[in-house]
Amino acid sequence: MSRPPRTRPSRLLAPLAAGVLTVGALAALPATTAHAAGSVVKVTGAQGNWQLSVDGHPYQIKGLTWGPSVADADKYLPDLQSMGINTIRTWGTDASSKPLFDSAAAHGIKVIAGFWLQPGGGPGSGGCVNYLTDTAYKNQVLDEFPKWVQTYKDNPGVLMWDVGNESVLGLQNCYSGTELEQQRNAYTTLVNDITKKIHGIDPNHPVTSTDAWVGAWPYFKKNAPDLDLYAVNSYNAVCDVRSAWEQGGYNKPYIVTETGPAGEWEVPNDANGVPQEPTDQAKADGYTKAWGCVTGHKGVALGATMFHYGTEYDFGGIWFNLLPAGQKRLSYYAVKRAYGADTSHDNTPPVISALDVEGGAGSVQAGRDVTLNVRATDPNGDPITYEVLDNSNYIDASKQLVSLPFTNLGGGRLKFTAPDRPGVWKVYVKATDGHGNVGVETRSVKVVPPVVNGTNIARGKPATASSFQASYGDCPCTAANAVDGNNTTRWASDWSDPQWLQVDLGTRTSFKHVQLLWEASYAKAYTIQTSDDGQNWTTLRTVTDGNGGVDDFDLQGTGRYVRVNGTARGTGYGYSLYEFGIYN
Repeated sequence: MSRPPRTRPSRLLAPLAAGVLTVGALAALPATTAHAAGSVVKVTGAQGNWQLSVDGHPYQIKGLTWGPSVADADKYLPDLQSMGINTIRTWGTDASSKPLFDSAAAHGIKVIAGFWLQPGGGPGSGGCVNYLTDTAYKNQVLDEFPKWVQTYKDNPGVLMWDVGNESVLGLQNCYSGTELEQQRNAYTTLVNDITKKIHGIDPNHPVTSTDAWVGAWPYFKKNAPDLDLYAVNSYNAVCDVRSAWEQGGYNKPYIVTETGPAGEWEVPNDANGVPQEPTDQAKADGYTKAWGCVTGHKGVALGATMFHYGTEYDFGGIWFNLLPAGQKRLSYYAVKRAYGADTSHDNTPPVISALDVEGGAGSVQAGRDVTLNVRATDPNGDPITYEVLDNSNYIDASKQLVSLPFTNLGGGRLKFTAPDRPGVWKVYVKATDGHGNVGVETRSVKVVPPVVNGTNIARGKPATASSFQASYGDCPCTAANAVDGNNTTRWASDWSDPQWLQVDLGTRTSFKHVQLLWEASYAKAYTIQTSDDGQNWTTLRTVTDGNGGVDDFDLQGTGRYVRVNGTARGTGYGYSLYEFGIYN
């Protein structure tokens, strides 16, 4: 399998918030264990003919990664049970894990209990540790993890222990070259040391270690011989894992600890240059395909915990979660079918088969009306209710979804107002059926400044400012950048109030429209002023509630000089303006 790129969606952020516990201060250990009737779990068989057994009975992992809070275990585990799930996976184990283990056991579900090691999470994650020299950190985890194993080894909710998550790949964010190889060897050696300590305390539960790509397995093969089995997170490439295992000459079975539809790092870019999110149907098919490839590697692949039983309602949640905001999607039912549960009597989600932007998605004018054409049907004939949302992840890395006011024009046409900040946005349409199901489709739209009738008489004219940033990031950011007709260059001021930018039109000139295209550092309060001599100014417009993006307004004025005079910044930085357009 090829190595994934360095950036991936924040698919782990929500699970980490609920289930991953850092290696910081230890909570007090419980005085007594909750149970004394833990299962005996073994990897049995020989090369190419392995199986997992629980108390002597064959056990195929049919699982999902766990997203809700531990406090909600009793709320959601009955649903997981109804899906045919027998296993959930977590990323961290500590004192807070007990209710989850207990609830899982009560519902006939077992837990692959994780232990978090830095820099977990693969590409884009942080928390660098020097595994060659940081003896304190290594001793800390060598002490901490076995204590939790001792605490929970007799809990019947435990299936196995999983040490680390995607750190072999993630170390590339911290090191390179020869040092990277040394760190990877040292990390996997530590995993083996932890494994041996766990085995010494708990001989009745296997130990594995998860990484993000099978390129990690040679390090485990070399440095972690005490692992009972391997584990890998693999999404669109999961069907390549079998050939990688065969070509690698491995002598241990494996499980897939995350899989599902293609991730943001695995899909082509769309016409607007951002990853093209698969449709709901394609995502559902991704789970079906993944399970088929896992079960197709008989005697070696012992099952999977697919990603993700999460309710988080954000950019990553819409991409991966089976039930964002608690509403069930096509993927939820695909997993349920894959694991052999009966779906014949289920009311299933609306299906959005088409989502188009009238006039095209490549040039949507900021602050203007946009109409979406949606084709949706409900397999049960339920009435469909719509919601329109947007997300600015590709502009400012925000994962939040914002529900938008819209007008249902009928016939699947939904009209809303485009964002007023230029850049590539994601637009989402939710179709709900009133029975707890949802269909979701998304498209990117490229928001551009509104088209203005007339000529930009400021373009290329002399411009001056109260200050400018000479060197910071993409600077120098001079006043001339705001009148060069280029929406990617900017004027940026000092980080203080007030600041101004003025244009010399050369002669006394009339105009009728002004357009300001702000960078992220915008003016909350400012005035537009004119002058004939550059000394005495007349205010034409006062703004006190600026929010950035595009300020576009009709404004009659006459003068040789036109000035935007900032009196209150909207951020802690200076004023930053891509373009100052003045139109006749």
